[in-house]
Order: sequence, then C-alpha cells, then structure tokens
Amino acid sequence: MTCPVCDDLTSTLNSRLTDIAYPEGEKLPPNLPNPRDDGACDHLKIGEPKVSSIALTSTSEETVDLSSLPGVTVLFCYARMGALGEHICKAWDAIPGARGCTPQACSFRDAVADLQGKGVNRIFGLSTQSTEQQRALRERLGLPYALLSDKGSAFIERMRLPVFTWGKVKLLKRVMMLLVDGDIVWVHYLVFPADESANAVVAYLESEEWQQLVASRLERQGIRRCGNE
Repeated sequence: MTCPVCDDLTSTLNSRLTDIAYPEGEKLPPNLPNPRDDGACDHLKIGEPKVSSIALTSTSEETVDLSSLPGVTVLFCYARMGALGEHICKAWDAIPGARGCTPQACSFRDAVADLQGKGVNRIFGLSTQSTEQQRALRERLGLPYALLSDKGSAFIERMRLPVFTWGKVKLLKRVMMLLVDGDIVWVHYLVFPADESANAVVAYLESEEWQQLVASRLERQGIRRCGNE
C-alpha cells in the first residue's frame, strides 16, 4: 500500500499535504522518538506576554481573537489531523513529536469537564489546516470545542511559533499554552506523548505554581481571595 502523504508530496503544482490520520481506536505505537527542547518557545516564557491579536477562523462559524478573550483559555497547537481511512508512513513516525495530533485532540475532548471544573473557560486547537478540513475532523471526532485555522500562518509568524518541514510544507510543532485574559501564563513545548496533553494541563492547574499565579494576578487587580483577608 502506498502512503498518501508521500504520494501527494510529489505534486509540483501545489505541494499540498494530504491529511494524516489514525484509524479509530488506535493507540500511539511504542518507541516513538522523543522530541528535544531546542529553545524555540523560550521567548514565550519571559514574563506574561500578550498573545498576538489576529483574527482566526473558527469551526464555530466565527472569528476568534485570542488576545481579547476574558478568563482562562487553553490553546494547543498541532501539525495536522487527517481524514478517516488514510494511513501513516514510517517517515512521519520518525519525526520526533510529529505523530499524535488526533490522540491529542481526543485527550482534550475527554477532559473537558475536568478542565472546566478547574476554571478553564474555553479550549481551542490550532493548525494550518483549512476550516473546512477542521470542521469535518471536529464532527468525526466529536470534539466539544472549536478548532482555529491559521492557514496563512499569520499567527504562527507573529508569535514566532516553532515549525518543521515535511516535504515542501511547513507544519506546527506541538505547543500548548494557558492564556489568562489574553496573557500567556504557561507554555508547554514539545508535548510528549501527545495523548497526555490534557493530563499535563490538569496537572498544572492543580499545581502550587498555578495557585500562586492566580493569587498574584488577583492581588494586582486589587482583589483578595477568600481566606486571605
């Protein structure tokens, strides 16, 4: 069987990358290469920088400006998910951190109630796929949150997010962020394994570091938490 990803990359007309997908119920295989932190997200960890103000098309039939959203937002960036029935070539598996976009999305799907219970107001996944592709994926996987399209890479370039090259196509590396009122307060780069993504966010929201951050922001706003008066 030929790999649709590799076959599609032979096109010299548009270099369009066919979706990469996982058969329903498949778990991540063992011995995937572990990605290494190359420092590509260090600039996002200095202070609490504001997320870039760029209108992103959403699968919820609206545009979203992450910088203007109040409360707590989870944003996970991924390379791409694919259509049902396609297969994964070994070359894709060999790229550290590439495989696992669908399991990552499903991890957030299954943890929505837990995340909301810990104060998360919304969840978004972001990739360079078109809104039409993302809408089909959202429906197929039963995702209760919206996906955002940065098809022209405006957000990626403004934020200087890390990418990798597959053939002639640039794709996002896996990055997760927590935003509070549009400020980036936590960055998790090179999430591995991908299907543990939601668990990593839950663990952070249960950490002392998060509690201290919330208390500090409330104090700056002149609000005291119950029990500290």
